[in-house]
Amino acid sequence: MLKHIRLVVLVFGVGALWLPLHGSAQQNSDAATMAALPAAVLRDGQHDFDFSIGVWRTHISRRLHPLTGSTSWVVYDGTSTVRKIWDGRGSLGETEADGPAGHLEALSLRLYDPQAHQWNLTYASGSGGVLSVATSGEFKDGRGGFFDTEPLNGRIILVRNVWSGITADSCHFEQAFSEDGGKTWEVNWIATDTRVKDESSKEQ
Repeated sequence: MLKHIRLVVLVFGVGALWLPLHGSAQQNSDAATMAALPAAVLRDGQHDFDFSIGVWRTHISRRLHPLTGSTSWVVYDGTSTVRKIWDGRGSLGETEADGPAGHLEALSLRLYDPQAHQWNLTYASGSGGVLSVATSGEFKDGRGGFFDTEPLNGRIILVRNVWSGITADSCHFEQAFSEDGGKTWEVNWIATDTRVKDESSKEQ
């Protein structure tokens, strides 16, 4: 009986020693397998804003008092001119528009980060003269989504910029704010742009 007990202890003792060693070997094998897998290939999006190069007629709607419950909007109509910089890895847009609320001047700077494969977008108004916090993101399936955090009314909010409806001659832009971590969004800026045809290219 004593010999039998010793045998059982010996068997289970060897098993107990083998299990953690086997588990460790399995973990090492899994780590080696993961290391051998090729890194995810990120899409090169450095020409994603090429569609915007040129002159556009723009119709802008702006919510006057975001995140206050206000439903008051003002509209502007004008022109946006976008120029390519750095062979497409950046672009600079200038907008001038007028409406019942007055004259609007805006500048947009878009720069591509080739390491992150993302765009960083900043804005400035003619009345402010300071670039905004950069919204960062990328295009997927023809739709561009860009996000950042900014202070508004003493709170930090989320900001979302979306480019959509992109064709050769039109595009749509919306900015929205969220004060609940992205659960709900309130749109406060809408721009619908239509390309101005190059008159000089028309046949005489």
